[in-house]
Amino acid sequence: MKHMKLKLDTLAMPALITVAVIGLFCLLGGCGEKSVADNNALPSAEDERIPVRAASVQQRTIALPIHASGILGSSAEQRLSFKVGGVIRKIYVQEGDVVRSGQLLAILDKTEIDAQVNQAQQGLLKAERDLGRVEGLYKDSSATLELLQNATTGRDMAKETARIAQFNQQYAEIRATRGGKIIKKLMNEGEITGPGTPVFVLFETGKDDWVVKINVSDRDWARINVGMSAKITMDAYENTVFQGKVSDLAPAADPASGLYTVEIRIAPQGKRFAPGLFAQVDITPSQSRTYTIVPVESIVEGNGKSAFVFAIQADGESVRKLPVQIAFMEGNQVIIAGGLEGVAEVVTTGAPYLTEKKKVKKI
Repeated sequence: MKHMKLKLDTLAMPALITVAVIGLFCLLGGCGEKSVADNNALPSAEDERIPVRAASVQQRTIALPIHASGILGSSAEQRLSFKVGGVIRKIYVQEGDVVRSGQLLAILDKTEIDAQVNQAQQGLLKAERDLGRVEGLYKDSSATLELLQNATTGRDMAKETARIAQFNQQYAEIRATRGGKIIKKLMNEGEITGPGTPVFVLFETGKDDWVVKINVSDRDWARINVGMSAKITMDAYENTVFQGKVSDLAPAADPASGLYTVEIRIAPQGKRFAPGLFAQVDITPSQSRTYTIVPVESIVEGNGKSAFVFAIQADGESVRKLPVQIAFMEGNQVIIAGGLEGVAEVVTTGAPYLTEKKKVKKI
């Protein structure tokens, strides 16, 4: 038995050696295949380019619409005030009251004003008496011509002073200049008001007096003419488009803002209007201009009207980041006012991941 076991062990050793050799061979063969696969997996220079999609830059001649927002008001809106200052004695109307033309709205305490009228009249009487005495002396050659002239001038000045006082007395009250509605009462009884300080805002309620006032730049102002059609939308009436016409153009810019006021007359079209409603206005001028158009996907780092795009260079691989000015957006297209002169293609898909140092390949 002992010899038999030794013999079997002797026979098994070659088989074990064979298995070990095969395993080593397979291991070496596997490492060789992995090495080849790893070599094939190394990126080439071409694969380092970023795949992007590009779009051609288009040109279109269009009449660029003017978009602006404003507040609904009245062309007949008036701010009513006293001509002279004083204490408000009585106010006869409240906000929302409908008034007729010539109706008394408020009066001042006339104690001081009446005293000024009496003082002016007494001064006129004295000047007339002085003139009479000088005229008598002049006839008797007891007064010179200069004294007569001075007395005459004093009488004339006193007469004008009395007339001014009477005029101010007449305008120590406020009357409605036309029929309408009091939409604001800015002061109360007992308050002291100055000359020309608004006390009421009178709004004429005629259907043809509604206007929207907008402010535009000098470039847009030059493209607008009186009589142009406009489309107005309001937040209060979301599904209604109101038709309007440009009724007035400011001849000069507002010194504070540098913008020009444009007035658009609008019809209610059966809707209930109120002063102060927010409105958005679109005006399409007749003058056309050629603009550059690119897909909205090409815009990166947009901030208001300013943005950037990546333009593909002539070699087809390099890109350049260019600043552009956006005129407006129309669907999925962006109308560019300037910045893409001489550019043929811009990057769309993949643009947010680019820098000017990256190479691209179009897919």
